[in-house]
Amino acid sequence: MQSIPLILEVRPINHSLILKDTDSLPKEDQSVLQIWGKASLSGQVKISGAKNSALAIMAGALLCPQDCRLHNVPSLVDIRKMSQILCALGVKLERNGDTLDLNASHIGHSSAPYELVSQLRASFFAIGPILARLGVVRIPLPGGCAIGARPVDLHVRGLQAMGAHVHIEHGMVHAYVSGSGSKKLKGAKIYLDYPSVGATETLMMAATLAEGETILENAAQEPEVADLANFCRAMGAKIRGAGTNTIVISGVPSLHSVEYSIIPDRIEAGTLLIAGAITNSEITLSPVIPDHLSAVIAKLREIGSKVIMEGTNRLRIVPDTIQATDIETLPFPGFPTDMQAPFMALLTLSEGDSVITETVFENRMRHVAELNRMGADIRVKGNNAIVRGVPMLSGAPVMATDLRASAALVLAGLAAEGKTIIKGLHHLDRGYENLEEKLRNLGAKLKRVKDETEPEDTSTAKKETSTATSKITVTPQ
Repeated sequence: MQSIPLILEVRPINHSLILKDTDSLPKEDQSVLQIWGKASLSGQVKISGAKNSALAIMAGALLCPQDCRLHNVPSLVDIRKMSQILCALGVKLERNGDTLDLNASHIGHSSAPYELVSQLRASFFAIGPILARLGVVRIPLPGGCAIGARPVDLHVRGLQAMGAHVHIEHGMVHAYVSGSGSKKLKGAKIYLDYPSVGATETLMMAATLAEGETILENAAQEPEVADLANFCRAMGAKIRGAGTNTIVISGVPSLHSVEYSIIPDRIEAGTLLIAGAITNSEITLSPVIPDHLSAVIAKLREIGSKVIMEGTNRLRIVPDTIQATDIETLPFPGFPTDMQAPFMALLTLSEGDSVITETVFENRMRHVAELNRMGADIRVKGNNAIVRGVPMLSGAPVMATDLRASAALVLAGLAAEGKTIIKGLHHLDRGYENLEEKLRNLGAKLKRVKDETEPEDTSTAKKETSTATSKITVTPQ
């Protein structure tokens, strides 16, 4: 295969350009969350901006050679990682509260460091905007939660349909547009084998600056896709049909400066609705977009809770006895895969048996073992979990295995008898802004403390290892 001629621009990460309040990424959190269950919750809680919208829109700012200002950006580990990745690509960022200013006027097509990209799947979103603007890009294959394969082949095939040459070697994706002309992508008709959110967003962004019209069929319909489309439209892109399964993008020569506010996080809202249901507590959430929560609200009502709409952006949950129900995760507008683990925690306390079928990610049942440690009765067969309701859960030491599993364990801990200790909080910090503080303000009893099992002084262990090594005698053969 022909190699791609690339001029690499080595751009060191300048932390001063990133977030004023969080200059560098924290090390993996070694603390634990202690929860004393059975506390009654009450009051109102504010829903933060949507993580999955913010990550895609931050990448979308790469399309614009001028200033972009984003409001309602949540303070999360994933947002900080994305900020560092964008800085490595030449973007200037500055954060004040929930406002993020970005300027991508001097981006380069060199790749972001692998050690950053490998931690965040959303980093791969950069491939579409950079290729659309510069005609060439190289970026490492992405990482993220270990919940499934999530291949990038849909992204790659779509970009190839738009005229890009793409190949992958040594964990790096190389893409470029050949020719002596403008090196612009060309509009194309693209059918996605699966309505992938990531592929839809990547190709939609790439198409905004392509020559001609691009049609994405079987596109993802998630609210975050529509939010990204609205952001691009605010910059001057011509996009119609976002939020349906067919999106039409007419390419424009360039995009302009914009000020834009991120939508509320529907997954955080759903998680907190379940917090009310699982603790038999009445709480109010705002701001929310109820249409984004239709499937979750329908299931909460089906199990016996009342979910009351108060105005256009406020929800109140009035829980009752938890009835069993069956759930199948599906792309939007179906039941979201990100709500599967939190809802499973709720159904552990239902009256009767429930069946939960996971169809989106093949590796998203690892929280089952941890819930069972707390007294749940769950059996897994293939991609189905059979949940037999139990009278109560008991606090226990548990380990979060991914982002949404961590939320499920917090919910279970709120309802359990006694104390629950949750490890693996770096997963929780990736996607929930100030969740502990929000729950504490509602009346929950919980606190984050240093993990008592962590060695206090690792330098001592290093010295002992060094000493032991020095005593080894190697006899030449």
